[in-house]
Amino acid sequence: MLPITLDHASGVPIYVQLKDAIYMAVRTGSFRQGTQLPTVRQLAVELRINANTVSRAYMELEREGVISSQQGRGTFVTLSKEIDFQKLAAMNQMIDELLIQAGEIDFSVDDVMAVLETKRRAQRQSEK
Repeated sequence: MLPITLDHASGVPIYVQLKDAIYMAVRTGSFRQGTQLPTVRQLAVELRINANTVSRAYMELEREGVISSQQGRGTFVTLSKEIDFQKLAAMNQMIDELLIQAGEIDFSVDDVMAVLETKRRAQRQSEK
């Protein structure tokens, strides 16, 4: 089972959620370079979504250089940037501290996630 959770009520398109989830799994080391991903059909069945949705997410990830589809072999993680697991651990510590501090002023994890999502969207808009 893949570490992918989709929220059908979030308003964010499912293919975007899937793309982001796979990207984050790669960035956090859950999917390492060379890892073979499920086929489009397998993942669609597992997540109970349309195969075209999975295909669209895979196409965008391939365009961004995160994965590579090889005819007859499958789809593999190809993100070339190595992950510094020490830095990742430090970031996880900072996030833990942020969540503790947010909780102390009555903000939930969902509240923090909403703020982060707003900031991510703003950053993406500024990059365009």
